[in-house]
Amino acid sequence: MSASERVTNKVKEVANQDFSQAKELANEAFRSAAYLYPFKGIVYFFTNRTLWKPLAAKLVPTLSLGLGVTVFMFAVTYVPQAAMLSIFNGPLAIFTTVLLVLSEASTIFSVLSKNFLIDDALIDTFDGTLLTRNLHTLVENERQVKSGNDAVGKLGKLVSKPFAKFTPSAIIRYFMYLPLNFIPVVGTVIFVILQGRKFGPTAHARYFQLKQMKKPEKEQFIEKRKAAYASFGVPAVLLELVPILGIFFSFTNTVGAALWAADMEQNQRSGGSSTAPNLRNQAERARKEL
Repeated sequence: MSASERVTNKVKEVANQDFSQAKELANEAFRSAAYLYPFKGIVYFFTNRTLWKPLAAKLVPTLSLGLGVTVFMFAVTYVPQAAMLSIFNGPLAIFTTVLLVLSEASTIFSVLSKNFLIDDALIDTFDGTLLTRNLHTLVENERQVKSGNDAVGKLGKLVSKPFAKFTPSAIIRYFMYLPLNFIPVVGTVIFVILQGRKFGPTAHARYFQLKQMKKPEKEQFIEKRKAAYASFGVPAVLLELVPILGIFFSFTNTVGAALWAADMEQNQRSGGSSTAPNLRNQAERARKEL
């Protein structure tokens, strides 16, 4: 066998392995039904008025910030980026640039709002959702829980804040992924998927703290569920890309993440073998509740 044939065979072998792995992850992501939780969060948020309180308290300043950031980004960056993308995407640049600018505006808005405006409100929303699912003991690990019928009203003083600030490495990684948008359609899809992979575990930052997980335990937990976290993160990212309404979806995504955590906990307490529910049972439950 010649050297070129050996190289060709090796390339085919690696490609087949990568394809099989990608197919397996895609199947696992589908079976997990985690992609339903962002939408379940919307429904649950609307049907539980007590969960509106944290958002209502921050609504005006946050909407003003979101509107300002979105208008500024389109006014300043849309035309030059559309001109550059048109070289690679042709007529599709009109649409791919919109997605790109929305993604950029969403990232800037997320950094500013989650660090300076709504971090406490998101924590209250997550914890309040858990209380509506009768997970008082879990919430009490990291904050006081008072008596009463109002889930959010029962939330007392925090022991510590879980949401990590937007790190420099995350910003660098985001801009490293931006050139993917030069690839027509497919590049933008890959960009959103990569963002979603990081979003999923971040959405459970509060859950990891309530479970009092150490770093190695948390990393192992995420690794075992990386496909499920990606399938949660992709629709969640897309929802938060919606101009202005992205702030609303930040809260509903938080509700969805808490509902997922609640299902994990209740599965464990009902005899599940791990903190996460069996993928098949979880998928059936999620579809029924949606």
